[in-house]
Amino acid sequence: MFRFENSYFLYVQVLVPVFVLIYLLLRNYRIKLLTRYGDVNLLNLLMPDVSKYKNVLKFTLLLSALAFIILGTANPQIGTKLENFKREGVDVILAIDVSNSMKAEDVKPNRLERAKQYVSKLIDKMYNDRIGIIVFAGDAFIQLPLTTDYSAAKLFLSTVDCDLVYNQGTSIGKAIELSMKSFKQEEKKYKALIIITDGENHEDDAISMAGEAAKTGVVIYTIGMGSVNGAPIPIYSGNQRVNFMTDNEGNTVVTKLDAGLLEQIASEGNGKFIRSTGEDPDLASLLDEIAGMEKKEYKAQLFTDYVDYFQYLFVLALALLLADIFISERKNKLIESLNLFGERKQ
Repeated sequence: MFRFENSYFLYVQVLVPVFVLIYLLLRNYRIKLLTRYGDVNLLNLLMPDVSKYKNVLKFTLLLSALAFIILGTANPQIGTKLENFKREGVDVILAIDVSNSMKAEDVKPNRLERAKQYVSKLIDKMYNDRIGIIVFAGDAFIQLPLTTDYSAAKLFLSTVDCDLVYNQGTSIGKAIELSMKSFKQEEKKYKALIIITDGENHEDDAISMAGEAAKTGVVIYTIGMGSVNGAPIPIYSGNQRVNFMTDNEGNTVVTKLDAGLLEQIASEGNGKFIRSTGEDPDLASLLDEIAGMEKKEYKAQLFTDYVDYFQYLFVLALALLLADIFISERKNKLIESLNLFGERKQ
């Protein structure tokens, strides 16, 4: 089992491309300044001892050292001791709508990204429950089987995207049906399904399917994403929005939250409907509902001992920093004779 003990430090790695961009901008600015004084090639002849390539090498060493320091601070670990534990909890499956309508931006940054944020918060607040993830659009697929490995759940959650399901549309009923198969069939309790969607169901009778799931002991909660006024579905090229999705007649498609349907599904599933309109939904009450469910005892395997590897990354960073100290930006006569950087013309 591999993990980062302080995984939140990994976000600091965003500094690496930022520093690269700043370096390139400053390098380009320096070249522009030099051109104001004359021909760059002529100026280079007037500074024969200044290397054109060592500056890049030294920057690369410093940037690599920074990357290793950040990774070392996050502390990569490998589990070495696996132990069996007995826990009491319920099985919770999170069904996430990944249809194109979840790209609508009436909930910022968009419905799907906000849904993933909610799921991440739910995972952070769960302790003894087993968690599974289902993604659905026109079809439904298991993204993560039921597990007690919350780190794996967060990892799989990060990969959830609208491109995961080729067959677009919205089939909440298929998500409910797949969750029923994912739970133990012989058990008539200890099971919760949380559906996160805008509720625009076009494919099946989700209300009847929710009733069938309730007969097998599945309690269904729904979280509605979006606004009742709706929003168009943006089309992006890279990071640039280029258009909005249109229907066959060329009209802009506006997708709206169907709160009524989600309330009916939750009612049939003996659960609760929670609305999200830009503010965080009432996740605390949802967690209280799940905590109040009857729990079952199950066995879980967890790593209890981990070996740290941060020291190796710090050693690499130190070696790179020392290398940077001993490398001068001036040309070295020996290295120049070897022509390692291709600075001496043949």
